[in-house]
Amino acid sequence: MDGRKREDVSIGAYVAIVLKKNQRSGELTEGDVKRILTKSSFHPHGIKVLLEDGQVGRVKEILEDN
Repeated sequence: MDGRKREDVSIGAYVAIVLKKNQRSGELTEGDVKRILTKSSFHPHGIKVLLEDGQVGRVKEILEDN
């Protein structure tokens, strides 16, 4: 599942995000969602989230939903 719909992303979900600095390379970072930052129900580049470790990025893939 990709992370473009807000309803698919939940707090505690294990996701792969792309950080702002890695947008060109597409390198993904994995972690647990602490907070959902995007307010709209859909975003074409992925819902922006804050991970438990403090990193912020857009969800590219939902790996495991808790």
